Amino acid sequence: LWGTVPDVIELQSEAGAAGAVHGSLQAGAKTCTFTASQGLLLKIPNMFKIAGELTPTVFHVAARSVATHALSIFCDHSDVMATRSTGFALLAANCGQEAMDFACIAEMASLEGRVPVLHFFDGFRTSHEVGRVELIDDDQLRRLVPPALIQACRDRGMSPNRPQVRGTSQNPDVFFQSREATNPFYNAFPAVMQGAMDRFGAETGRQYRLYQYHGAPDAQRVIAVMGSAAETVQETVDHLLAQGEKVGLLKVRLFRPFDAARLLDALPPTLQTLAVLDRTKEPGADGEPLYKDIATALLQAYSRGEWSGEALPRICGGRFGLGSKEFTPAMAKAVFDLLGGSALPAAFTVGIDDDVGGLSLDYDPAFTTVASADWVQAVFYGLGSDGTVSANKNSIKLIGEREGRYAQGHFVYDSKKSGAITVSHLRFGPQPIHAAYEIQPGQADFVACHQPQFLERYPLFEQARPGAKVLINTPLQGEAFWNALPGEVQRLMRERQLQVHLIDAYAVADEAGLGKRINTIMQTCFFALSEVLPSAEAIAGIKAAVEKTYGRRSRRIADMNLEAIDHALAHLHRFELPAA
Repeated sequence: LWGTVPDVIELQSEAGAAGAVHGSLQAGAKTCTFTASQGLLLKIPNMFKIAGELTPTVFHVAARSVATHALSIFCDHSDVMATRSTGFALLAANCGQEAMDFACIAEMASLEGRVPVLHFFDGFRTSHEVGRVELIDDDQLRRLVPPALIQACRDRGMSPNRPQVRGTSQNPDVFFQSREATNPFYNAFPAVMQGAMDRFGAETGRQYRLYQYHGAPDAQRVIAVMGSAAETVQETVDHLLAQGEKVGLLKVRLFRPFDAARLLDALPPTLQTLAVLDRTKEPGADGEPLYKDIATALLQAYSRGEWSGEALPRICGGRFGLGSKEFTPAMAKAVFDLLGGSALPAAFTVGIDDDVGGLSLDYDPAFTTVASADWVQAVFYGLGSDGTVSANKNSIKLIGEREGRYAQGHFVYDSKKSGAITVSHLRFGPQPIHAAYEIQPGQADFVACHQPQFLERYPLFEQARPGAKVLINTPLQGEAFWNALPGEVQRLMRERQLQVHLIDAYAVADEAGLGKRINTIMQTCFFALSEVLPSAEAIAGIKAAVEKTYGRRSRRIADMNLEAIDHALAHLHRFELPAA
């Protein structure tokens, strides 16, 4: 963007990276970094220093679990919440579009307000999702980030030409006063951040608020939440509004510095019950961080006579989604149902069956929203490193780049990565797709099994709706295939009248010289069966992707893939289910 080629330097750990960032910032260079989980914890000592010195920077974090009783590489907000006393602003993005936009907004605000920003989004849920976004171009970035603020940041760099005192040791006579002297910067920062959002909205047409309400203007029941779950709750709210229910959602984007006045202004004055959902757990606390901040804000406003409602709303806090545990519309509906009851628990969990503490809410897993009726939903089971995920990412791009078509891909990996199962969840539709959850049982229009051994190990077809199309890679045909299936698989196929299609993809790959790489073959069959795109258009797109991926690097590999694509459909056969 600025005509500079960066140097690439490898540090020993995230602690070293944080030290390098701190040193670079002290020299006046514009610097940012990226991390998550335990790596973020290693950066905390430097974060205290960076914030204490009022040095603009942005840390981008794919929020993930911190190891406790066990290691989890998956999503929750325990790493981010561990940094909330460092002095960094905490800004939450709910989806891929917001993650890109907030990266820019965070830089704008940090440069102007001098408060460093931790910009976070949900690890694996948002960070690993593939979808269509509206890009910010370079000219827009240049207009949004004033050169004068960058120059001011550089001018504050340590230099013998601009001598100043920094990094001293202080005794009790002045330390307290110096800490309090930062208050004006933090008091002003929410307005600075909202101003950056407003300028960004004027430039791009995408307007954001620090605390954004969505729902009925006279809602009585509201859920407040941060991160990707806000997308799921929004989908649920829209569904319930269409049924005449008075519900709403408060999207919390700026968690630190916490702006109680702006948050309360965003809530409807008709509010009667409020549930605050946290994607973290603090053992021993009488509530999680977001819940306690909002509860305090409401109580203080009510005690001062500043709450616009008639009475103080009843409020409760709940935990969800730890370690990437699913959070679905059915679970959001259960929270709204709880808010409509006569009594609220002091705390609750949703998404698990808590038979230890008895805190979990019951929910109806069959509940769906009207949004899913417009989607084509497909689930693919593959093996880590077999190319299934790569092929599905190409499919998302192939469809999502077409005008009036939207696509979403979410990929579930086992923590053992290569050689373990991968599950790809793909959605396609005529409107933007905000479903931040996996395709639920009984909802998939298409299910593909890329490895025949999975038929005996996993309940692959529970996600298939009645009449769904099924694609199976297997060397078996006819009666031999049917007799090799577990009885439960046979029962499910008959019960749901699945349309089963078979292909020996490994034989096709072997004939083309591709070895075990079956991804383009299975991708071709998916487009032929799903009819998401006209078959000829889809195959032309797949071939174009092959040329782009392999054409320059190896003509031989490109030609082998093209041959496999041409032969795939000739080896695809419909299997008629035997009579019971």
